[in-house]
Amino acid sequence: MFWEFIATIFAGLGGAGIALLLRHLTKKKAPAWFVPAFAGFAMLGLQIQGEYDWYPHQASLLPKGIVVVKTVQEKTLWRPWSYIYPQTVRFIAADMGHSAVNQRHPDWVLVDLYFFERRHSAKRVTQVIDCKNNARSNFFKTAQDSTFAWHKLKSNDPILTTVCAGIGTTH
Repeated sequence: MFWEFIATIFAGLGGAGIALLLRHLTKKKAPAWFVPAFAGFAMLGLQIQGEYDWYPHQASLLPKGIVVVKTVQEKTLWRPWSYIYPQTVRFIAADMGHSAVNQRHPDWVLVDLYFFERRHSAKRVTQVIDCKNNARSNFFKTAQDSTFAWHKLKSNDPILTTVCAGIGTTH
């Protein structure tokens, strides 16, 4: 966030510099308010660009075997441009490269899900996905089969379809 702040300051200085150049080229006929306006628009533009580039950049950094399964796009009042083009603010990725099928229950898949959110640290949650019954449960190393708290999933849930397709199970 510190470097983003520094970049915003320099964008403002660059925008002000362009406005000063325009004023110089027009022999001061361009209004003086161009300078702060150009600085403000440059800083706002950089922030908007950073907000929209966050998701593609983060997704490109994921190692091989980790697949984006779900994105969350948001429209907010204080970002009116998001009503035209919604911004991806969160996404979930599954570590399919290290997922494992349960030996006793071949329809169960153990998979790590990673939750990414702008300006937050990624969180890892290990899940058990039941491909046959369209359900998921948090995984605890000490849990027995009967202690899983299953949560039903829709049959078209992207986590369910991705994980189950990744192991070749149809549901």
